Amino acid sequence: MMRIWRMSAACVAVPMAMASCLAWPQQPAPTEPESVPAAAAATKTPDPNQKDAAEAKQVRNSDRRRAAKLYLAASKLFTDGQFEEAMEEYQQAARLDPGNANYPLAVSVARSHLVTALVQAAAKDRLRGDAAAARSALARALELDPKNIQVNEHLYELGDDALRGQPGPLYEQGAETAGEAPELAPVAGVHTFHLHTDQPQIIQLVFNAYGIEATVDESVRHVPARLDLDNVGFEAAARVVGMATTSFYVPLDAHRVLVAHDTRENRDQFQRWELETVYLPGLTKEELTEVGNLARNVFDVRQAVTEPTAGTISLRAPEQTLNAFNATMRELLDGRSQVLLEVHIIQLAHTSERNTGVNPPQTMGVFNVASEAESIFTANQSLIQQIVSSGLAAPGDFLTILGILVASGQVSNSIFSGGIATFGGSLTNCGTSVYSCNGAATTFALAPGSLSANISLNTSETRELDDLQLRLGDGEAATIKSGTRYPIQTASFSGLGASIPNIPGLTGAGASGSLSSLLASYSGSVPNFPQVEYQDLGLTLKATPKVMRNDEVALTLDLKIDALAGSSINGNPILNNRSWSGVVTVRKGEATVLVSELDKSESRAISGTPGISEIPGLNDLTGNDNQKNHASLLIVITPHVVRGTQAAGHSPMMRVEKGATVR
Repeated sequence: MMRIWRMSAACVAVPMAMASCLAWPQQPAPTEPESVPAAAAATKTPDPNQKDAAEAKQVRNSDRRRAAKLYLAASKLFTDGQFEEAMEEYQQAARLDPGNANYPLAVSVARSHLVTALVQAAAKDRLRGDAAAARSALARALELDPKNIQVNEHLYELGDDALRGQPGPLYEQGAETAGEAPELAPVAGVHTFHLHTDQPQIIQLVFNAYGIEATVDESVRHVPARLDLDNVGFEAAARVVGMATTSFYVPLDAHRVLVAHDTRENRDQFQRWELETVYLPGLTKEELTEVGNLARNVFDVRQAVTEPTAGTISLRAPEQTLNAFNATMRELLDGRSQVLLEVHIIQLAHTSERNTGVNPPQTMGVFNVASEAESIFTANQSLIQQIVSSGLAAPGDFLTILGILVASGQVSNSIFSGGIATFGGSLTNCGTSVYSCNGAATTFALAPGSLSANISLNTSETRELDDLQLRLGDGEAATIKSGTRYPIQTASFSGLGASIPNIPGLTGAGASGSLSSLLASYSGSVPNFPQVEYQDLGLTLKATPKVMRNDEVALTLDLKIDALAGSSINGNPILNNRSWSGVVTVRKGEATVLVSELDKSESRAISGTPGISEIPGLNDLTGNDNQKNHASLLIVITPHVVRGTQAAGHSPMMRVEKGATVR
């Protein structure tokens, strides 16, 4: 143990003592007056203080100066940490000038520092294992300060170390410690065996060939056996002998073994079992129970005790079984590999609609002008009189009067509101009646339909990128959904009927007049409650990664695309479905294209006159409505192994021997 000793507080007084004694030698010593009679001095009682003062008076000035110089030199040594040299010079200064009280104080301070330095040096020597140097330093410190408690304590510790280093009796050496299991030290090399004798003799000959003395238990049967081996080492030879003689061996020390018949009872009796406590922090009670079942069922550990509160499992089994259990748990606790799936969903859509050309009239009407005009004039005689009286038109100007009536909006007639083309008789020289016109009865008009010209262009492009990242464990499944949830009504039910039976006090007024009005509000309406099921529309991708041992990742993928078809049956929509499933194996960090889908549609509509619109060159002048749609979907998946717990190749196999039954 290393101890740190604190310095005394008297060290602080050393510099002050130095400063106070520097001026002391410069003052002359006082002298006694010579007038004191010698007889009176002889009759006085001697006083110790007066004796010291007399001795101080007898110190020469040269000794005081020399003592002051020694004090200054010792102070420099003290500052440099040379405490022993400083103490010696302080002692010389005190002998030269005994009357100066600072010199003995400086000696005491230097001695305490020297003792502390020796104790620290002894502690360092003890840590380095140099007991002789530590003992020498403590002896010197004890010589300087025999009553120092710290020095005595360190001496006791050195004595304890010396006692612990001495060998004790044989029965005491292993009383407080449990040693490790002995390990065999066979002679290296290979040997060849061709033996035909009984089993105990074969066991002893094989083990003796490798420098191992084998003690065969009486349970090994004395039956004839044959062994033929060429150029084998100790491990292979011992394993073959064990299988041939149905035996096992237990090391006693580096060169001796005990061989017994391989039965469960003999293994329990002779085989050394070790006790080990395995700490499994973070596991739940159920998981710790599963670990205990693993130790009992797989590794045949019959003594396994779990402590859920402490997170430990205590096992008592052979060393080989414990090593296999620890190696297995180490692999399990490392956890599964983790994969980061980077999913890119790219959607491109292009829509274009172009409408150009002329739409000629599709229908034409033919009517008699005289009959249509006569009906208008008959119905508007008052208006005609106002037009004539106001001077807007002459009484016989038939066409002007008809135009004023139609233009003023007083007369609404679809025939005359549009353009017309007349043919047949003439409408001139008309009197007050259109029938008085020359040829009015044979005048007809042609009213064509509307004519329209179209020139329009509508185009749109959309680009959508969904960047998704999934962090999954090895063998863990995950689902990506991109789209909407569409409600579909599957059923409906009503809470009340339209007709309610007459129940006095309930359906009738009863004792309360407000009950009938409240019931009337319910009986007049039938509430309907729909039952809705939501359907996922869009993209649904399910991925399950599996990390392989050759730096590859196997992806189990299920892809499904749902969309509305645009039609319905009995009010239920029809869904379009596209699905794909498979396994893709790629190297980690490499991208793979999962889906590349292209939808393309094109439509063209022509509006025109039959026959004319089909003539090359003229069909471009008629109405053309062209629609083009392009849609592309691209799904790219890139797996990244962010945590790989599996090493390259297979893990080393460990053989666990269980207790055999009697054959």
